[in-house]
Amino acid sequence: MARTKLEFTGSDNLNIAALLETPDAAPKAFVLFAHCFTCGKDMVAASRISRALVVNGFGVLRFDFTGLGNSEGEFSNSNFSSNIADLISAADYLRDNYSAPALLIGHSLGGAAVLAGAGQIPELKGVVTIGAPADPDHVVKQFSCDINAIETSGKVEVELGGRKFTIKKQFLDDLKTYQLSDEIASLKKALLIFHAPLDETVSIKEAEKIYSHAKHPKSFVSLDNADHLLSKAEDAEYVANIITAWASRYITVSEPVKLTRPTIEKGHILITEKNKKFTRDVFADNHQWFADEPTSSGGADLGPDPYEHLLAALGACTSMTIRMYANRKNIALDSVSVELSHTREYARDCEDCEASTELIEVLQREVTLVGNLSDEERKKLLLIADKCPVHKTLHGDIDIKTIDVS
Repeated sequence: MARTKLEFTGSDNLNIAALLETPDAAPKAFVLFAHCFTCGKDMVAASRISRALVVNGFGVLRFDFTGLGNSEGEFSNSNFSSNIADLISAADYLRDNYSAPALLIGHSLGGAAVLAGAGQIPELKGVVTIGAPADPDHVVKQFSCDINAIETSGKVEVELGGRKFTIKKQFLDDLKTYQLSDEIASLKKALLIFHAPLDETVSIKEAEKIYSHAKHPKSFVSLDNADHLLSKAEDAEYVANIITAWASRYITVSEPVKLTRPTIEKGHILITEKNKKFTRDVFADNHQWFADEPTSSGGADLGPDPYEHLLAALGACTSMTIRMYANRKNIALDSVSVELSHTREYARDCEDCEASTELIEVLQREVTLVGNLSDEERKKLLLIADKCPVHKTLHGDIDIKTIDVS
């Protein structure tokens, strides 16, 4: 499967961190996964369910709500409304860049979010909830002893799952505005409800409420002895397999979803903006990846920076050239690795070069050769390293032509 780190704009124009996992073949449909309260996209259950769905042919996007995980913003300023807004933004991102989600999956409070937001995604075929409450204000039971303090002082630090979070009064006020019975009744999508009878965080009575409000087609699956977070691998895999079988009744796969990407001629590279900062899409004829800057420089660190791409080109070419030569000459080279770095040094410190400027660019290349090699063979392999095409290009006369084709 392919794993692609993504970023899109969510509530309050904040950047939302996401992960898209896709099968090797074109996905049969896309799934959008919303995690539980104070969790993140990388929680164990979300990861296991997503990967099992990918194995079954789906593409799955999961993301961190505002203020959680790698997304921007403060958790204390988020609320259920912002969660719904982030969910809709994620669906919009899929629609604009791949294909609109056919399924929504929500775990715990994320389940309430998908019930509330499903009506805004017309392409949906089905909605899945896992251990979800029938109304979002159920979440206040997790810090009920602090509600009076929150109402009085405006905010209180509470401990949830061993971590501390600041809950503001605006969060409670926002929850009070939502009663999901009408949204559930008017869902007009196939609904699958998972719940564990022994769930100590969200009572199974909440599943009963969801089921009673919903219209057919609706289904309920008991998770037996599973805990709320589906911490056991077999429970997460069971959920994914049931979703796959259930969804087959509502998703017609006449043609697999085609991942939209530009057509690139062999030997060409296309760079497009992923956002208005530093994140860039890099397209080759059959490949796609990210270029970015580290967070310390204002980027999102979703891919190598430009100099890392340069070093990677030289390093990969060096390694390939050495291997090709060793194979051709039957040299007993077990493995070769190349580590590179980039520095700027004063020209007076460089004895091997003629520099017209005070500073020169230095690419240091450290080659590790493993195998039963003679001294002569090692020397020859290191000499061959300088014969790699990228090395020759960097040492040659380079004419960079810039053409405005807009």
